[in-house]
Amino acid sequence: MHGQRPRAESRSPVIDQVEGGRLREGPEYATFRSRGTTDWLLIHTVAGSGQLTGVEGSVRTAVGDAVLLRPGVLHDYRTAPGEAQPEGAHWEIVFSHFHPRHAWLPLLDWPQPVTGVGRIRTRGEVHQRVAATLARSAQAGVGTLRQATAFAMNALEEALLWCDTQNPLTSRMDERLLRVIEHVDAHLAEPLTVDRLAASVHLSPSRLTRLFTEHLGTTPQRYVERQRMTLAKQLLDLTNRPVAAIARELGWRDPLYFTQRFRRFTGQSPTAYRRRR
Repeated sequence: MHGQRPRAESRSPVIDQVEGGRLREGPEYATFRSRGTTDWLLIHTVAGSGQLTGVEGSVRTAVGDAVLLRPGVLHDYRTAPGEAQPEGAHWEIVFSHFHPRHAWLPLLDWPQPVTGVGRIRTRGEVHQRVAATLARSAQAGVGTLRQATAFAMNALEEALLWCDTQNPLTSRMDERLLRVIEHVDAHLAEPLTVDRLAASVHLSPSRLTRLFTEHLGTTPQRYVERQRMTLAKQLLDLTNRPVAAIARELGWRDPLYFTQRFRRFTGQSPTAYRRRR
């Protein structure tokens, strides 16, 4: 009985810190590295589907799936068979080979549906952000800026942080809650009632309140006030604006009521807080 013919080894890139790119490949696309690489590899599926094989099985990716291969781990991935792809077998990805900063290590602890292959599923806006930041990292890495590698690493870190929001091993956050949080932080001067916030992400007020309580340990109203008070403290510390102007900037039309809430939040009036400097 003859043994199987050895598979041809794919080229292994030599990475200084980070190298990324974007590929759209057909059914013939395949990569095999029996000993992996010395760097980490992050692959994010933008369209189509891929199939990655580990030491004990394989996993098929869908749009929005991010997979992570550690150094020295088998690289055996290809365009997935086309029966589940209406346009025929294809796989479009953004990817990054990288050597992580030490502070990133907690961000690289992913669930492994197959030994050696980490996967995090992202959808909707989080998927779009991961794809965009990985593409930005790849573009920065080949740019001519003096700090091109630093820009590339910073964009890659942002992608990993967005992936981490969906990591079930840590504290996966509902995408709708992320959108509400970003809306609040960008519109602190506007009326931010629970009803309005819930409607912006097509949730009931009670459901949004439960999400805030589960993930952040507070209610939407208290979160909004906490963010306003945090910014109020910064403005009192870093500017000479009148207290009434700061109150208006953060959505309070009545400076006296702002002063009452600020005192309750910090134990001091805005004037006393500023005077402490």
